Amino acid sequence: MTRVLGNVGRGKAPVHAQMSIGGQWRDAASGDRLDCIDPTTEELLGTVPAGGAADADLAVQAAQEASGAWRALGWTRRAALLRGLAAAVAEAAEPLALLDVLDSGNPIAGMRGDLESTVRELHYYAGLAGQTHGTSTPTGAETVSFTQREPYGVVVRIVPFNHPFKFACGKAAAALAAGNAVIVKPGEQTSLSAIALAEVAEAVLPPGVLTVVTGTGAELGEALVAHPDVQRVAFTGSVPTGRRILAAAARNLAHVTLELGGKNPLIVCPDVDPRKAAHDAVASMNIARSNGQSCGSTSRIYVHERIRDAFTDALVERVRELRVGDPCDETNDVGPVAFAAHHARVLDHIERAKASGATVATGGSRPFGLDRGYFVEPTVFTDVTDDMPIAREEVFGPVMAVMGFSDLDDAVRRANDTQYGLTANVYTRDLRVAHRLADRLQAGYVYVNGTGRRPPGSPFGGWKASGLGKENSHEELLSYTREKTITITLPADDPDGS
Repeated sequence: MTRVLGNVGRGKAPVHAQMSIGGQWRDAASGDRLDCIDPTTEELLGTVPAGGAADADLAVQAAQEASGAWRALGWTRRAALLRGLAAAVAEAAEPLALLDVLDSGNPIAGMRGDLESTVRELHYYAGLAGQTHGTSTPTGAETVSFTQREPYGVVVRIVPFNHPFKFACGKAAAALAAGNAVIVKPGEQTSLSAIALAEVAEAVLPPGVLTVVTGTGAELGEALVAHPDVQRVAFTGSVPTGRRILAAAARNLAHVTLELGGKNPLIVCPDVDPRKAAHDAVASMNIARSNGQSCGSTSRIYVHERIRDAFTDALVERVRELRVGDPCDETNDVGPVAFAAHHARVLDHIERAKASGATVATGGSRPFGLDRGYFVEPTVFTDVTDDMPIAREEVFGPVMAVMGFSDLDDAVRRANDTQYGLTANVYTRDLRVAHRLADRLQAGYVYVNGTGRRPPGSPFGGWKASGLGKENSHEELLSYTREKTITITLPADDPDGS
């Protein structure tokens, strides 16, 4: 096999990557492959296996075979191995970050941040690995009743294209810490760094504990989710795909958690510095981290009429300062979106916004001079109404819509008028307003004066169509276990005293 790490790059021969199943490197049973395209140059970086049902069977079998010994290691040994994986990832951080830049188009600074975050997440769950203990129930002297938490055994973890390595590795950490063998299926458009994860992990983890398989969601993803021996599935991605996964997993009544999309509101109150709020609004979009391809981006901005003009001017000024270009160049802030179909989809959102009457304050097309690559100008729309698609549909790109409000109650009502409920953000200096709005906003995570950064351990997950369950927390660790109740009736005393 050709190793991915260190062998992918512009000017290099395309790599022929393989999947890691049970400690063995394999092509797809069908022999089919998927192209990996550099979204900056539109050139071929390599190919990965297009796995299907037969490969899903092999992956589940390998994970089953590895899961018993992994659980039997005990939490202290598993924690030590997770820390070992964190060290190995940290050692390979720079080539891993560059691999994601080439494969996804995300800026190099953002991908370095992703690697740092991944290492922290591995250490966090290594530290929590022993916190899966049960409880006891008060009983009489002749009965003992208690619970214990046991891993599911096999966990399928399907992750999207926007933070390839961070999600492939970091989102496997809780399930591994809880004692499960994990099958990771990365986004088919950005699979290379997940394969590199398997290359790094094979020197640390026992064979089969972490399997990485590649393929489309419609073929491989469906086969994994519907597999009768998979009782735990976790997915990060779009709402439509989340609904399909939930339906497929229902055949086996598998436990499913979903971290889905958002059309997240930012309410800017009149007591803040509009320039500071505008700069933070751009940071909250994750444009300089993942080109605005973030489920948590605050793309729907409600600004009090008293400061609306000043805020909008500062927002447009800040967005125009962002440098768009090759994401390998550290002087650039924004790279291309991840793949051609998504590029077309984002540009279509922009054109529909124009057609519906919204005004382009800045951006609105492919950047001048960048005729190659999947680039989109960071875009701000004004004159937006709540019924326009740009105010209701998730774009998943560097596009913001600015609207005004005069009454806070009206702002909250409009912010909540959406199928989504992932995050919300309030900018104010008034603690009473902050508490009141945070309490009323229908979202799983509410920031006050935030920029989308979350402290380790703070539960993250959506309401409504934005998902089921929580991640990045103790709750996530427990979600990868099942609770068993054991009640023991003690034998009666032997009347003979024997």
